[in-house]
Amino acid sequence: MSAKTKIKKAQELPKILSTKWFSILLIIVGVVGVIASTQLTIDKIHVLKDPNFDPACNINPIFSCGSVMKTKQAEIAGVPNTLIGLVTFPVLITIGTAMLFGARMNRKFWQLFQLGALGGLGMVIYLFFQGVYRINALCIYCVATWVAILPLVWYTTLFNLARENIVLPKKYQTAKNWVINHHGDVLIVVYIVMLAAILEHFWYFFGPQLGF
Repeated sequence: MSAKTKIKKAQELPKILSTKWFSILLIIVGVVGVIASTQLTIDKIHVLKDPNFDPACNINPIFSCGSVMKTKQAEIAGVPNTLIGLVTFPVLITIGTAMLFGARMNRKFWQLFQLGALGGLGMVIYLFFQGVYRINALCIYCVATWVAILPLVWYTTLFNLARENIVLPKKYQTAKNWVINHHGDVLIVVYIVMLAAILEHFWYFFGPQLGF
């Protein structure tokens, strides 16, 4: 492939998949995660000191951080999820900032980063299911991180596919081009499905609030 063809190919990619905008996405997701994790860690400390402490994020019976942080799902092997967030989200800020200043990572780095992103997606799916269908309460800060992590995983995948850090068989090229061209539509559908699941499960509360 000639240099001219490569430039043309790069120009056809959505702006979000450019190095500049993808690095900005990493920084934004990192900042959202750090803020949410920090606030939840502070509230967790208050709850440990005083079980009757009422966090400000206890908005209603459904969006109730206090209810969530007291459950076993709020920890992994005894380590609070908030502390994991305080460790991992700054990494995104660091990578995004380095990219903005011209740092370029090799293919192996992005393949490992992809695995980390998929691990984050696994956590989102697990915590979403647990919050909605087992705990029957949601933490507003957790929801904020889910909303941020989903585009991180999605655009990391597309970023890697577009730059062939992840190579698909030729028979999947049409599907690859389709999802890249409709990247925003796919993400919106995912958000709608999540919102529909929340509304359906908690309709007994939200229905009357919405006048139904």
